[in-house]
Amino acid sequence: MRAVRFHEHGGPDVLQVDDVERPEATGHSVVIEVAGAGVNPVDTYFREGSYEPFTLPMIPGVDVAGTVAETSEYVDSVEVGDPVVATGLGNDRYGGYAEYVAVPESRLAVLPESADLVAAGGMGVAGVTAWRALIDHAGLEPGESCLIHGGSGGVGHAAVQIAAAAGAHVVATAASEYHDRVAALGADVVLDYDRDDLADAVVGAAVGDGVDVILDHRLDDYLQFDAEVAATGARLVGIGENDPSVGFSQSSAARGKDLQATFMSMFNTPRLADPLSRLTTLVGAGDLETSVARTYDLEDAAEAQRAVMEDSFLGKIVLIP
Repeated sequence: MRAVRFHEHGGPDVLQVDDVERPEATGHSVVIEVAGAGVNPVDTYFREGSYEPFTLPMIPGVDVAGTVAETSEYVDSVEVGDPVVATGLGNDRYGGYAEYVAVPESRLAVLPESADLVAAGGMGVAGVTAWRALIDHAGLEPGESCLIHGGSGGVGHAAVQIAAAAGAHVVATAASEYHDRVAALGADVVLDYDRDDLADAVVGAAVGDGVDVILDHRLDDYLQFDAEVAATGARLVGIGENDPSVGFSQSSAARGKDLQATFMSMFNTPRLADPLSRLTTLVGAGDLETSVARTYDLEDAAEAQRAVMEDSFLGKIVLIP
């Protein structure tokens, strides 16, 4: 089969398409014929070496969707021919930038027949992160106000839809060119993230004296801001930052509101199949759709990884073998 690999750490130019042996279904795993493989920032971290993959040369790609081509005798949750989505690859095992990939049964879920398999290839990391943040960690409830920073991003656009499906009042930030599309995803209010009065606008858009749940992908920029716009008893979930030295400039705002803060990683999910199955239910109900900004061939994986780190777009970038 054809697969994208890097034989050493470095920039996007270390990615190359190789002919490699097709994987087999062993243990509690299946082999998926890949329809789409999501391109995520975390894929570039493994390539650069800031995160260490289990071996070199390495096939990157945390996310994948496609059709089950082979199962082992120990697998009973899926059958050959089933459409599936999977995530949590590309670190302790080979990833999805390939024509076929072996995936543990515990890291996949069956998709509804109506699902777009290419789009579903970009759903895993974004959807599971959003679900874990809003539902598992924050306990978002119907009628609560929820602030989604970066509502046009991969995680952000999934989070807007999940929060809306949960019955929350959704406030999102985004660049002005994406406002209409983020609103169409389910945001009740969309605000420019660079406006001077953003804090006042967020509080004014909330139901009550502030937002009850906050999903923040840039803690180094917004952690203190989050404390200022939070309602009493609010729950903040942080999923990322550009500067590792994150902290409150003044903790009194957070303490005065009994702000609960959780910092999470999708890779700590006990069993990825569980949130994935919740997401596929939303897909089947028409409440969750992964927006595909661009698709690339395997040969263009280097350009796809450059774009995911440098370009502005709504939704996800997906490789198509």
